[in-house]
Amino acid sequence: MTRLLILLAFSLPLTAQAIEILRWERMPLAVPLLVDQERVVFIDRNVRIGVPVELNGKLRVQSTGGAIYLRASEVIEPSRLQLQDADTGALILLDIAATQAHKGQPVLEPVRIVEGENTPKRYGTADAVARVDDRQEDETVAKPARETPVPVVLTRYAAQNLFAPLRTVEPLNSIGRVNLRRDLPLSSMLPSLPVHTRALAAWRLEDFWVTAVRLRNTSASTLALDPRTLQGDFVTATFQHPDLGPAGQPSDTTVVYLVTRGHGLAESLLPAISKFDAALNLPAPDAGGRHEK
Repeated sequence: MTRLLILLAFSLPLTAQAIEILRWERMPLAVPLLVDQERVVFIDRNVRIGVPVELNGKLRVQSTGGAIYLRASEVIEPSRLQLQDADTGALILLDIAATQAHKGQPVLEPVRIVEGENTPKRYGTADAVARVDDRQEDETVAKPARETPVPVVLTRYAAQNLFAPLRTVEPLNSIGRVNLRRDLPLSSMLPSLPVHTRALAAWRLEDFWVTAVRLRNTSASTLALDPRTLQGDFVTATFQHPDLGPAGQPSDTTVVYLVTRGHGLAESLLPAISKFDAALNLPAPDAGGRHEK
């Protein structure tokens, strides 16, 4: 009986397979592929996958249940994939390249991505430590784990809400819509450019606000947009486009996303300076003190 059990044990299929462990420490991870062989990447996150357009038709990418399935149908030059955490916005970069398999070359083992020892768990946030009055005990007040800076999260969210299809907008429960005066005076924001400005919408996350402002060129010239020309107390400023086309062209309008901290856009603008009354801009009198009629 013992001999029979031993023979049965050795006759069972060996389904166990080694898994390559890759540690994410903010350096791109190399994941080589073989043509017409599927390779699985395990990651304990809910991620969206960014694939370069030049890989369309060359690389099949599927994702489900924390596993990503990569299969190359032809040789692929070194390319980069972006895995974005749907909860925090954090990115993980994969450098892939597909080559033809040699005769007798073993199948590539699956890959598991884990957090590296030196990877910070917070990015752009810190844990606040509060002091209890009488007991003098430290109480840690944990802020949401976020590896992407809040201004970046807000700007991306605002742009998606204004221009992306609704089904593609990243769901973030912590972001709230803020009431905004549509007639907010914005003449002091870009005083050096001939543009018409109008506030569109605003959102808030933690102690930051983002306000989307529409810019429309009123001149016949192309205007280059430079954040350094903006006047006000802004944390960040991001233009949807780098310039404005001449008035009347489809490119004469764009949006700038202004992120402020501690308050909204109205409190971040500089006071408007009134123009001199044209009636006071009189020509200097002549030497005799007479004025022409």
